[in-house]
Amino acid sequence: MSTDELPEHPDWLWSSPEPKRSYDVVIVGGGGHGLATAYYLAKNHGITNIAVLEKGWLAGGNMARNTTIIRSNYLWDESAGIYEHSLKLWEGLEEDLGYPILFSQRGVLNLAHSMQDVRESVRRVNANRLNGVDAEWLGPEEVKEVCPIVNVSPDVRYPVLGATYQPRAGIAKHDYVAWGFARAAAAMGVDLIEHCEVTGIDVVDGRVRAVQTTRGRIAAGKVALCAAGHSSVVGRMAGVELPVQSHPLQALVSELLEPVHPTVVMSNAVHVYVSQAHKGELVMGAGIDAYNSYRQRGAFHIIEQQMAAALELFPVFARAHVLRTWGGVVDVSPDASPVVGLTPVDDLYVNCGWGTGGFKATPGVGWCYAHTIAHGEPHPLNAAFSLERFTTGALVDEHGAAAVAH
Repeated sequence: MSTDELPEHPDWLWSSPEPKRSYDVVIVGGGGHGLATAYYLAKNHGITNIAVLEKGWLAGGNMARNTTIIRSNYLWDESAGIYEHSLKLWEGLEEDLGYPILFSQRGVLNLAHSMQDVRESVRRVNANRLNGVDAEWLGPEEVKEVCPIVNVSPDVRYPVLGATYQPRAGIAKHDYVAWGFARAAAAMGVDLIEHCEVTGIDVVDGRVRAVQTTRGRIAAGKVALCAAGHSSVVGRMAGVELPVQSHPLQALVSELLEPVHPTVVMSNAVHVYVSQAHKGELVMGAGIDAYNSYRQRGAFHIIEQQMAAALELFPVFARAHVLRTWGGVVDVSPDASPVVGLTPVDDLYVNCGWGTGGFKATPGVGWCYAHTIAHGEPHPLNAAFSLERFTTGALVDEHGAAAVAH
């Protein structure tokens, strides 16, 4: 079947079997990371006796609630390594999965509004280049050439002094990405089990044995957590305290508009980022809500601030109408970097702490996490993101590159 003939409704792309009594690997969380992990376990390591457990519907959590930005221009070597690996996978993912994902490499601008922003941005550009990541520093007029609708007037509260630019960055269709991974994993024998909430994790003599679910007990050789904003809750079921806090993260889309915004624009200072989706709606994200919560809804004043910031950068949007708003639940670690690897419980693995950067990492972390699970030791690209760094002090502080939710 060609991609042009693929049915749009996801229920037609995979079956929803009853859970078996046991699996070699049970993945907790049926979002992008869980599905990608299952796919690469099957494809790269030949492990197909896998169950992906999702308490709701497949990819209905943060995967359905993000703003789809993909980039790899992070500061530190460790971050650049895993995000650039992910971006390279994105570039061939549609062909690999045999499913359209609408990956559009339209570039990402990160605006600088102060001399401190400029210094940090130029430093990041240089670090990116040393790591083989495409990155440029643009002045205000060059920013205007890339994105003509950005307001670069010096007579505003946050004047644009320049921007970093990654030409290979862009966006993709988030639900198509999830459906592509799900379809490919299911075709290799992975069981995708929806409406199956994990209520407990059985640990005997320091080793994981099974998960308790709303659809019965499922024995497991290995258990891999991919629960995003609920990672701390699930980890606690196995007696593992994870160093993450959960926050709401909000976004919105406008009514459909004619093509007007050619790239992706992000601003840490005014806490907004804007792109235009394939159908024409403007997609706008904000910073995280300051309070801790597991609710998929945030405070109205964040949306208000986000709209004000967008209008300051893009006066042309003044008469656009908001179509809908939504929120996700992001898990934030102390150093704004993920936690991927082993836990103190044998055969229990964790992938969490991506904060606002989870979507862009989907194929890359799926690849590396699958390696970690299959071999019982970290892939070189996620070795630096172990739990142990919070006791050794070997942090990967990405607050500068991940300061605005994206």
